[in-house]
Amino acid sequence: MIGPGWFDREDALRRLADDPFDVLVVGGGITGVGVALDAASRGLRTALVERGDFASGTSSKSSKLAHGGLRYLQQGEIRLVYQALHERQRLRHNAPHLVKLLPFLLPVLTGKGSVIPKKLSRALGISMWMYDLTGGARIGKLHERISAEETLAHMPTLPEDKLAASYLYYDATVDDARLTLTVARTAAIEFGAVAANGVSLVGIDKDAKGQVQGATVLADGEEIRVRCRAVVNAAGVWSDEVRHLDEGVDPDSIRPAKGIHITVPWGKVRNDVAVVVPVPQDKRSVFVVPWGDLTYIGTTDTDYDGPLDDPACTEEDVDYLLRAMKFTGITRADVVGTWAGLRPLVKSKGSGKTADLSRRHKVNPSESGVVTITGGKLTTYREMAADTVDAVVEHLGSAIDGVAKRSRTKKLRLRGAEGYDALALDADPVIAHLANRYGGETATVLALADADPSLREPLVEGLPYIRAEAVYAVRYEMARSVDDVLSRRTRARLLARDASAAAAGDVADLIAPILGLTADEAAEQAATYRAAVELERTQAGLPETALEAVSLGEDLLAP
Repeated sequence: MIGPGWFDREDALRRLADDPFDVLVVGGGITGVGVALDAASRGLRTALVERGDFASGTSSKSSKLAHGGLRYLQQGEIRLVYQALHERQRLRHNAPHLVKLLPFLLPVLTGKGSVIPKKLSRALGISMWMYDLTGGARIGKLHERISAEETLAHMPTLPEDKLAASYLYYDATVDDARLTLTVARTAAIEFGAVAANGVSLVGIDKDAKGQVQGATVLADGEEIRVRCRAVVNAAGVWSDEVRHLDEGVDPDSIRPAKGIHITVPWGKVRNDVAVVVPVPQDKRSVFVVPWGDLTYIGTTDTDYDGPLDDPACTEEDVDYLLRAMKFTGITRADVVGTWAGLRPLVKSKGSGKTADLSRRHKVNPSESGVVTITGGKLTTYREMAADTVDAVVEHLGSAIDGVAKRSRTKKLRLRGAEGYDALALDADPVIAHLANRYGGETATVLALADADPSLREPLVEGLPYIRAEAVYAVRYEMARSVDDVLSRRTRARLLARDASAAAAGDVADLIAPILGLTADEAAEQAATYRAAVELERTQAGLPETALEAVSLGEDLLAP
């Protein structure tokens, strides 16, 4: 087994060129980094490349929930729900600083067209018991039925005239991008895996027998030949592109489904728990989740056939969610953030709507040694990774004597888990905020602020992030741009689109000396970020917004 390593891009690029590997993982989303951690913890010499930034695709644009998926239970996907709830419990143990328990409210509404009409509430109650028995009860809390009055106490903006009662059950939230980054850093620092962002796969090299013997990647305009004996294709919605390099033809196996979310000031909704709000026109529902002093709403589930890079949140998408939340009076002027992501669903001949496609994952090994993993859910990433590495181990066979044949990640605590409990109880709101993002590594962030008190100042006005977090992101988390810092290392872009754009210049100036950027290069990064935010806003048909009435004193995604 390779010993502990570093999470440093320059060192990673050198090792990609110089070191031999058992497996090269392509894709730095949650599935790819999960595969890297599983493989490296078993003793496989592991490398991972991501052509954008870690979690820059779907893995930073999810609903940010670690849950079983109650609607999957209603669709008969009992095994999927069982697996997801089992993995949720493991996540709570392995990453307590990132995964937080959250009550969910499921209203029972009367009236024509209700998704959950009163007459079906008994059947829903049975489903709730099944959810508990399938795995929900592992957290030590069972669902309960509560009155309309109790329901309104949790969300007073619900339509009182249509409300019969509600079910209260429990799931969990997780910052998807931070989870992805934490898994990647655990693989690299604890188990010596090599991980690098800004590195694209451009070719797969094979020997005379057609077996993988290496790969060619492109980093900073230079080609690097990586010696490896297997490749894991964890590229998500781009996985067919990797398969094309291996198989010579496009397998056309992925059916992308777009999901969007909007963020609004909490005061417009006033929910102290997450709420599942029905959408009568298409018999779906959306999540309404508190996020500090903001609330986010989503998701949609629609077919998508546009460019896979940076899918747009359109006016139609926003209108859908505003119609679902019409009873609150939310308007376009209230939307302070949006995000759109693509789910890499596996095509099915018998399905019409993307919402009907299974969220189960599929592992597809090729004869050459390329193992493709598709489908699945954020919550089940660890199990997906274990199944994928099992296929890699089977392919490599006796060539990897001494490597663990089974996954070692079931109880593997992620970076930051140790030392979190004591920090989370700290009375200092800054320390509590940092603890719920960095866990036991909070001390390193605080050390930066202690050395330079200006780094305790806000990074973006109205949000709880401090300037030290941007410095930490560049020094220790492989952030390479203003966008990396504001979109994924922090979630400022999702929470306060226009406020983050206003801060882009200051952020660029802060990180430029660490990245070695000239003044012109820093200004260009800030301008690029502002242009991307402006495009995001105009595509959604939204006016500029401010967080004048929003003060995020509470930690994001806190319990």
